[in-house]
Amino acid sequence: MRTRRGAYPPLAEGITFSIRPAQPKRRWQSNERMHERSRKRAKVVNSEKPCSFDALHDDLLTSIMVALSSTANSPADLLNCMLTCKRFCAAGTQREVLANASVSAFAVKASSWSDGAYRFLKQCAEAGNADACYTYGLISFYCLQHRLDGASMMAKAAMSSHAGALHSLAVIQFNGSGGTRKDKDLKAGVALCARAASLGHVDAMRELGHCLQDGYGVTKNVTEGRRLFLEANAREAAAAVAASPTAFVETALQLAQNHRVGCVHHHLQYRSTFSKLEVATQRAVAGRAVASIADGLNMEHHSVYRLLHGGGCSLLSDFGCNVPPPKLHVAHKFLVDWFAINPPAVGLRLCSQSNCGRPETRRHEFRRCSACGCVNYCSRACQALDWKLRHKRNCRPAVDQEDRDAQYDDNLAFADLYAS
Repeated sequence: MRTRRGAYPPLAEGITFSIRPAQPKRRWQSNERMHERSRKRAKVVNSEKPCSFDALHDDLLTSIMVALSSTANSPADLLNCMLTCKRFCAAGTQREVLANASVSAFAVKASSWSDGAYRFLKQCAEAGNADACYTYGLISFYCLQHRLDGASMMAKAAMSSHAGALHSLAVIQFNGSGGTRKDKDLKAGVALCARAASLGHVDAMRELGHCLQDGYGVTKNVTEGRRLFLEANAREAAAAVAASPTAFVETALQLAQNHRVGCVHHHLQYRSTFSKLEVATQRAVAGRAVASIADGLNMEHHSVYRLLHGGGCSLLSDFGCNVPPPKLHVAHKFLVDWFAINPPAVGLRLCSQSNCGRPETRRHEFRRCSACGCVNYCSRACQALDWKLRHKRNCRPAVDQEDRDAQYDDNLAFADLYAS
């Protein structure tokens, strides 16, 4: 090697440098060496203790997930279980698990709606879950405006004897929703209401009772209509008793005192009565709740029993029980929250029953109150419930209904002009 001071190392020492070409690296090992390494790995794995969870059969994991999904109180319960391990994640997507999922398992909030929630709800509906079909159908029909897809999903739930889906389809037939006024089919609506009423749906009973009393789509039968009203009120009272006997009796007593009912002015032994009510209501069923309470307490002459059967109290009146409204279905809760965030188009109104959430699909689709004209309802069941809870105290007869209608049409025309 040449440097400034000469050659290094000196040539006299006889040291020379030579550059040897680089040898290519061996990328592949021999087969014997690879087999040897795999045998060593197998020995290490076999030396560890076997996991009992890996030995469980897939059918057992599926049955566990079915039990979890059917009792889930929120979507997070099912998702957290699926995130536990890969096997639970795979079992959670089985058709049997999705078909038995509870209503709360796919109760997605309107503010949290996403493509993933839509796909999960659709998978549950396609798996045959009747509640998922009903929820998916209502959301598709009213929120996403996929009329055909939503109606077909509700029909699928109705074929599984889902009472809510039958009543919703009846409302669509009565109003001609998604079409014109000529698309109304009163006979089909009455038939769907009759099927839902036979399954114990309270709103369908009231709707069918009004149809029978007015001869709307069916032969007029006032007696049968009143019987359906009383049965609907009794079922609603039975549901309230089964949910909370103590709160029900307190509400009934307060109502009786406000209306000055003479049959309950005596002092009641609250603690003993409430304890007996809780025992008796465990045997109560939907159609015979009041009778079972009377049998369990032996209180034909008791003031609470007379309050339920007496004619001086409006608890079992033709216009609905004075009990708390039933628990709101997740589908209707979604509709209420959705249209609170995304109001319907100009000129389309929501049902005035606060827990319904159905919007109009065309102008003047819903019925308005014949007295004040300020509220509108998708069905007579919603009208009866809203009258009992709120509108009875606020309804005031209109001075001139024709002037009100003309002013409403002028406001719609002005809104359309402003929007264009």
